[in-house]
Amino acid sequence: MIFNNIFYGKTVLITGHTGFKGSWLSMWLKSLGANVIGISIDIPTEPSHFRATQLEKLIEDYRLDIRDTNALNNLIKKLKPSFVFHLAAKALVRPSYLNPLETISTNAYGTISLLEALRGLEEKTVAIIITSDKVYTNKEWIWGYRETDRIGGQDPYSASKGMAEIAINSYVKSFFNDPNSHIRIGIGRAGNVIGGGDWAKDRLIPDVMKAASNNKAVNIRYPSSTRPWQHVMEPISGYLTLASNLYSDREIHGGAFNFGPLSNQNFTVSELIEEMQKNWGKIKWNDDSVPHEQFYEAGLLKLDIDKAISKLNWYPVLSFEETISLTVEWYRKFYEDKKTLMNDITSNQIDRYIAVATDRNLNWTS
Repeated sequence: MIFNNIFYGKTVLITGHTGFKGSWLSMWLKSLGANVIGISIDIPTEPSHFRATQLEKLIEDYRLDIRDTNALNNLIKKLKPSFVFHLAAKALVRPSYLNPLETISTNAYGTISLLEALRGLEEKTVAIIITSDKVYTNKEWIWGYRETDRIGGQDPYSASKGMAEIAINSYVKSFFNDPNSHIRIGIGRAGNVIGGGDWAKDRLIPDVMKAASNNKAVNIRYPSSTRPWQHVMEPISGYLTLASNLYSDREIHGGAFNFGPLSNQNFTVSELIEEMQKNWGKIKWNDDSVPHEQFYEAGLLKLDIDKAISKLNWYPVLSFEETISLTVEWYRKFYEDKKTLMNDITSNQIDRYIAVATDRNLNWTS
């Protein structure tokens, strides 16, 4: 049974369900038999994975600003969810420089608003709060960051996620620390997530795929930057594993977990694009490196996933090549075959991911 069948028949609330990662999570949970309810302030991009898969026809879909504490509190009291996955956020580094107040209020205060709503619940609820790998003070180390490393934030986005984690820790210690508490909290940290259906601004994969669909080359700012590339299903399988473990085991309550690729799966941007070209020959790019750009972006960032392996028995599933193949396949279907039902493509890729994980005897598949 996938994830011990823990989600079947349960009410699951997802904040940020219209976003790239949130919509993939929604579809996976729906396939597991969950009663999925999503709340988002809007649909962040056009096109979007949410619209492409017609997800609004499959789940309950609410429009709500998570900073509206009263509205959020009333809705959560009404829904009484068994699981909450908090993904609603302003999710990009570069736009955070242009609107730091919006980023910080959404990511920090929005999380506090959710924590306040959880305080009012009397039913057992597991909440998985998604922050970011960028919460770590980036020292450009060659080794991966561990969950015990220092929380920092050189840019407004990273700082906002660090603020959220400080608030989470405070609420866990102050309000959810009683062994009889109905609320259990887990924190998920992941890095650069790729996969079909991401159209966020200033994101590498969407820019590459859009350019290829128009027979154009894409300009690349940081071809030598190293990132822990992972398919969107990898951290989602981690979040689901963390939630299912927390539901039955309070020992990991309040803990943060990194979900990323194995250490040998970190590649440069140029290596990523070269692998994409093997799957779609139309992809072309230009080196547009800028030696001293106005806004800071980390050049080297790796995650250590030993804690997730040890405590949750979670492992990444896909190789780098498999990750790129699935990603390019999804976009090619979208751009080249307008008759394709993208919810079928997403569902098929989820099924194939589970099949690979099952073949590799991963714990959450049995």
